[in-house]
Amino acid sequence: MIVMSGKIKFLSVKMWGKVGLVLLVAFIIFLAKLETCTTSLEGCIKMGEIMSNQAEGPNGQQKHEDCMTLLSEMEERHRTESSVLKQQIAELKLELAKYGDGMQPLDEPLRLKSRILGETMDTKRLEEAQALQKTIIQQVAKIDMQKVYKDEYDVNPFSSMSSKYIYTLGESLRHKPALHPRSDQKDDLVEAVFFAVEVLNKRKSNSHKFAVEHFVDGIFRTDFLIGTYYNMVFGHPDNNYYYTVQLARPFAPLQKVKSQVIDSSKITINFIMPLKGRLDKFRTFIKRFKSIAIDGPIEVFLTVVYFGTEGLSELQDILHSLTTQYAFRNFKVVSLNQEFSRGLGLQEGVASWDGSNALLFFCDVDIAFTQKFLEHCRYYTIPGQTVYYPVVFSLYNPEIVYHDQDPKPSEDDQLKITKETGFWRDFGFGMTCQYRTDFLNIGGFDTNIQGWGMEDVELYRRYLQSHLKVIRVPDSGIFHTYHPKDCPTTLAPEQYRMCIGSKALGEASHAMMGRLVFKDTINMTLFNMGKTKLNAHIRKKQENGEEEDG
Repeated sequence: MIVMSGKIKFLSVKMWGKVGLVLLVAFIIFLAKLETCTTSLEGCIKMGEIMSNQAEGPNGQQKHEDCMTLLSEMEERHRTESSVLKQQIAELKLELAKYGDGMQPLDEPLRLKSRILGETMDTKRLEEAQALQKTIIQQVAKIDMQKVYKDEYDVNPFSSMSSKYIYTLGESLRHKPALHPRSDQKDDLVEAVFFAVEVLNKRKSNSHKFAVEHFVDGIFRTDFLIGTYYNMVFGHPDNNYYYTVQLARPFAPLQKVKSQVIDSSKITINFIMPLKGRLDKFRTFIKRFKSIAIDGPIEVFLTVVYFGTEGLSELQDILHSLTTQYAFRNFKVVSLNQEFSRGLGLQEGVASWDGSNALLFFCDVDIAFTQKFLEHCRYYTIPGQTVYYPVVFSLYNPEIVYHDQDPKPSEDDQLKITKETGFWRDFGFGMTCQYRTDFLNIGGFDTNIQGWGMEDVELYRRYLQSHLKVIRVPDSGIFHTYHPKDCPTTLAPEQYRMCIGSKALGEASHAMMGRLVFKDTINMTLFNMGKTKLNAHIRKKQENGEEEDG
């Protein structure tokens, strides 16, 4: 056997024959060269004797020179033969090493099978590349095809762009009709403009040199099954022509990125809630907490950070009732006798946790949730990898939404996602799931911020600039229930503006607010319409009565 790189390989009989043949040839060549060297050595000795004898004769000088010449030629021949011998030995060593590296172990059929499998994989990669190329060609062809739409709601409208703004109908965080593009969108559009410039400059029919500053405007649209289509328009100061370039960025087939198993059965969600007063809301929260979290299959722990002393004993009574009625003991109260600060409350709640690396859910008292959300919290949040920032569905004022219903639906029945009942609170970052170690490593909350807002935005921005992935998505399992919002004039200007904006958005939908604004006009118009209809009915009845009389 031969040991190579720490692995033992057994040789077959065929390979032993090859090795023996190589060694035999090497030995024969060695003997032949040895004989040549011996003969040359004997010749040199005899030549030396002849030279000594002949040097004493009358022509000794001439013969001595001839012998020296002959000896020089023999030495040169010997050196040449030695060099050839060394070369052949080196070649034999290489040949032997090659045979050694190529020696097959006893599982040679398996290696042959692996070689065949490798060739099959290469063929499969080639076929996949060809299929991908074919798909791209088909996608490019589809992009410019006219699609038949079912109705006006099925249309996928274009967005337009200038050198500074994007004009789109899509919803956005800032709710502005003209937007500066996001960084990823900006990179996409800039690449498209530069690519279009290259296309124009490669056209032989163009006598003008184009640059980015010649871009006028353009339109683009993304079809989620095909890709993105761009139509870029350029102008040139040397003439009055416009030049259009149509581009496509086709989507490739789906590819697997990662597959993993997440065991959420042993993950406990630690609710952390800062609170001051509002005990009626807290009772409603506990009722929902009991039905979903306590009665459900998910392990939970509740930490309430309470500010002040007023209502503290009542709060403790509510929590202790969970123990007496349902044997639930996974809760604690952290008491802070100072002015309310949401960031400080959450920070103290995190610090009070003395267990292992806990999964934290920062929660407010007016939040309603389903079991589905708790599952999202567990499998979208991975320690050291991801933090979960759900977009909460905020419910409008039920006094406005259900003003014409008596009785009004219960709070649980109001948890519906429609444009009349609420909106996605995409400007809120307070409700979040993250692991304790990630929270501490990122630096936690800025506890210097007082009052309402900003502490959650500041934390969110730090996560965006870290190595952790932020999962930001509308979650249909978490709701912000309505409550009147007070915006104190003592807030900082930016906080006050955010508070007023949140208050205005939280009352009712645009259409509902419009109906409230024009309530008197609407009622008067409806009254007049009804009056006109009633008068017409009376006249018709009177005319029919007169005809009968006649």
